[in-house]
Amino acid sequence: MSSTRTLLLSRHSVLPGFGLALGYTLLYLSLIVLIPLSATFVKAATLGWESFWQIVTAPRVVASLRLTFGASLVAATLNAVFGLLVAWVLARYEFCGKKLIDAFVDLPFALPTAVAGIALTALYAGNGLIGSLLEPQGIKVAFTPIGITVALTFIGLPFVVRTVQPVLEDLEAELEEAAACLGANRLQTFGRVVLPAVAPALLTGFALAFARAVGEYGSVVFIAGNMPMVSEIAPLLIITKLEQYDYAGATAIAVVMLIIAFVLLLAINVLQWWAGRRNAEDN
Repeated sequence: MSSTRTLLLSRHSVLPGFGLALGYTLLYLSLIVLIPLSATFVKAATLGWESFWQIVTAPRVVASLRLTFGASLVAATLNAVFGLLVAWVLARYEFCGKKLIDAFVDLPFALPTAVAGIALTALYAGNGLIGSLLEPQGIKVAFTPIGITVALTFIGLPFVVRTVQPVLEDLEAELEEAAACLGANRLQTFGRVVLPAVAPALLTGFALAFARAVGEYGSVVFIAGNMPMVSEIAPLLIITKLEQYDYAGATAIAVVMLIIAFVLLLAINVLQWWAGRRNAEDN
């Protein structure tokens, strides 16, 4: 029965058959993703293991990698928490100006990253609207790792909101009402009803926000200050090496970033799969 249904679908499908569609898919992915990434590894391999290790373990490189991935994780975590709250408000409440706020969520998608960086720097600098209030309290944002985290949080928020919001809209409010009728308080209802349902989408949004933050350059370069060992991100260090015609050194740092990002995203995907499986078993 299933084979007959598959045959009928293949005959009446709008797109080409499986073989041709898969071939085009692999060709497209190879040209856009696999070949460029492979070229990066090939170029880094020309250094030799000793030279490669010497480059990627240099104090300046280690500091930039630590700052890049650390700030990205912090920003993605903040977006996971507050992005869930924003998605909850947009999905569950009706209020004046809702459509305007909903449009503001997509602003980091449309705004050029350089413009975002300039705007954030103007706001959080010592003479800026927000920075002038924070610096007298001993909190300096612009040209510090805190400023980098702010910029990465700004560009990552839409990924979480747009991933979680449809799930919350499809989640029936009657489930929460039933939990309340059974004696559950708000925290228990959130932990046992809402969170398990949105956990896979929330992890997906977290992964997207993290991946976006790791490779961000335009919005960060203005607010970071770009001081080596203090506020220099890895993408900027790669650009610096390219400007110095040190292509092998730049690709060595890029390879390390690719490997670390792949491992972290793989771990997040495993957690997402586990959360989805637990949710399916509970249902």
